[in-house]
Amino acid sequence: MANKIIAVVGATGSQGGGLVRAICADASGEFKARALTRDPNSEKARALAALGAEVVACNVDDADSVRSACEGAHGVYGVTFFWDHFSPEREKAQAAAIAGAAKAAGASHVIWSTLEDSRQFIPLDDPRMPTLQGRYKVPHFDAKAEADALFAGLPATYLLTSFYWDNLIMFGMAPKRGGNGKLVFMMPMGEAKLPQIAAEDIGRCAYGIFQRGGELIGQRVGVAGEHLTGAEMAAKLGQALGEEVAYFSPSFDAYRGFGFPGADDLGNMFQFNHDCAEEFCAARSLEFSRSVNPSLQSFDAWLSANKSRMTIG
Repeated sequence: MANKIIAVVGATGSQGGGLVRAICADASGEFKARALTRDPNSEKARALAALGAEVVACNVDDADSVRSACEGAHGVYGVTFFWDHFSPEREKAQAAAIAGAAKAAGASHVIWSTLEDSRQFIPLDDPRMPTLQGRYKVPHFDAKAEADALFAGLPATYLLTSFYWDNLIMFGMAPKRGGNGKLVFMMPMGEAKLPQIAAEDIGRCAYGIFQRGGELIGQRVGVAGEHLTGAEMAAKLGQALGEEVAYFSPSFDAYRGFGFPGADDLGNMFQFNHDCAEEFCAARSLEFSRSVNPSLQSFDAWLSANKSRMTIG
């Protein structure tokens, strides 16, 4: 019997790459990874090909390109790329292309990487946080949530993701030295817990969901490696780095005003995560995450493997 092909959108990215590697590492051979990427000749794409993945050129902004790349796929993993362009409308167009391609392929299982609609918790007229781009509270959450409707009628599982520990590497969130020489970890979460995960584990969880066949079709499931406060993260960072790390939680308004691209969106995101922490954590069961990914990493384990990759300022 031929391998069941899983077409992975964004295969050289954080989530997609983890899924492709998980498929390639499975000695059973039940599934075959088809890695969809804009540049099949990139270093990351070549590394996936070396693992045994089929690497296919795909432009997620071109619906015909996505449809062609997904032909014959048993499963499709869909994720979009808000931080490449900061456009909710473009993100929803990408989601539409993925959903259309999965339908055209007759895929038996689709996993859509999504997030909550923050406006269901904090309405647009709620003065706690500013409305952005005219109609969003947290654009990179709300656009994905709006795109959920595009997958209606498909055999889809809706996967709620969590804060990546990899942000400590990729987005410069690692501890920085203050004027007194002491390390400080900054995150505007006050004393609230935040669901967190290694990006690689999102892909592994997704593979566990595909392996369950139709069991989770039609369901919304969330994954996380741990639920931690900022202070707990700082303590674990200190243990890993071998020196004390203090935790500093700026106000949400201060964070929104930092001025880097997307600071207002992220400031609203952290406020939503903080103000709705109970609901946000409850939607991301650690028990479920371990059930689909028995090798789920803790923050301590992730730090042990990745602390050398962080730029400590």
